[in-house]
Amino acid sequence: MAPADHPAERGSAGGRHDRGVARTKKQKPPLTWKLLSTGSAVPAGIAVRKLSDAAWFAVRGTSPPKNPAAPGVGWGEALAWAAVSGVAVAAGRLVAARGAAAAYQSLTGKLPPGLNESSP
Repeated sequence: MAPADHPAERGSAGGRHDRGVARTKKQKPPLTWKLLSTGSAVPAGIAVRKLSDAAWFAVRGTSPPKNPAAPGVGWGEALAWAAVSGVAVAAGRLVAARGAAAAYQSLTGKLPPGLNESSP
């Protein structure tokens, strides 16, 4: 390789394959949306954890496993807790996201960034 052909000799753009490609600037979500989405996610997470713990105790009569991966926890109990907590967390996130989106839309009159009017 000749010295002039070495990438370090061509400057900072040398060797890059994106020359001539227009870069789009990422838009930051509005502060209102950040506050609403975070402000609804935190209490939803706390509520989901308490509800799933209470539901587990009501059905099984014992506290849920603190660490399902621990060797002393049986596979059935570990998988059951993973399923229960996974569904509960997903449902909680959905409720929080939809609630935050509805609040944002009622405050601003627009949908939050990244949401469409309808989804396929």
